[in-house]
Amino acid sequence: MKTAFRKLFSPILNHFESGNDEYKYVKSHRTILAAVGVLFLVLASVSAFAAITTAQYGAFLPVVIFFTAASVCLIVSLCGNERAVATIWRSK
Repeated sequence: MKTAFRKLFSPILNHFESGNDEYKYVKSHRTILAAVGVLFLVLASVSAFAAITTAQYGAFLPVVIFFTAASVCLIVSLCGNERAVATIWRSK
C-alpha cells in the first residue's frame, strides 16, 4: 500500500528526496512533521468553517494555503524516506 502511495505522490516526494549531500535524520522529526501536518489540517478546517459561516468566499485563500501545507507535511511524514524528512527540516 505504501508503494502505491509513493508512486501516486512521486512528484512531491521526488523534490524532497533528491540530492547527494549528507543529511542528519532524527526519528522524532518525522513525528513532529506529522503533528504539524495535523495542526495545519485543523487550521484549514477552521478557516473553511469560518469562511462558509460568514459567507466571505475570499477567505478561502487561507484554506488553500493551510491545506497545501498540511498535505505536504503529511505526505512526507507518512510516505517519504529519511532524506525527505531531513530536507524538510534542513538537517545537514
